[in-house]
Amino acid sequence: MDAKEIIARRVAKELKDGDIVNLGIGLPTMVANYIPKDMDVMFQSENGFIGLGPVPEEGKEDEDLVNSGGQPVTIVPGAAFFDSSVSFGIIRGGHVDATVLGALQVDEKGNLANWMIPGKMVPGMGGAMDLVVGAKKVIISMTHTAKGKHKILKECKLPLTAANQVDMIITEMGVMEVRKEGIILTEINPEYTVEQVQQATEAKLIIPKDLKQMEI
Repeated sequence: MDAKEIIARRVAKELKDGDIVNLGIGLPTMVANYIPKDMDVMFQSENGFIGLGPVPEEGKEDEDLVNSGGQPVTIVPGAAFFDSSVSFGIIRGGHVDATVLGALQVDEKGNLANWMIPGKMVPGMGGAMDLVVGAKKVIISMTHTAKGKHKILKECKLPLTAANQVDMIITEMGVMEVRKEGIILTEINPEYTVEQVQQATEAKLIIPKDLKQMEI
């Protein structure tokens, strides 16, 4: 498995039967591919529908079915479509159980920066600013580093999407929970050592005595 598949598979294990979950663009959309068939999880897309399905097979995309990032998607039986006001009413009203987002940077205080790329024109942060404060649980799914550069920092250097809102970080190296005392490494991919994970992380990780092997 490549890094993104490892991450998506592990994120899927965090979701529970009956959850309403928002998936951000990019890697998070892969999570829908790994939900057990006997589990009822409804995925919401902030551009106006609930019932997001797995990523479509190549050549079977429907140009009228896209997520908020304009990527082709599928829908499941029972899906519902609505306008943006209803969609953001669901998000801001606290009806989303979890949101899975990518990130450029996360820090030990649970701050998130995931929209401003230096040197590139970007339209804005989209629905992320609403999702991170409206969802009951915020899960960051991302590769641990970017071309060797740290992404899990002591303090974010890019403009923040939100402050103190991240609950969990899942990378190909492990699973981390963000708490008041800092970032706790709760699970580690057995292909890495604790030293390697710490070396790839600027923030000081808290290593519990009962550190578990990462479930994939």
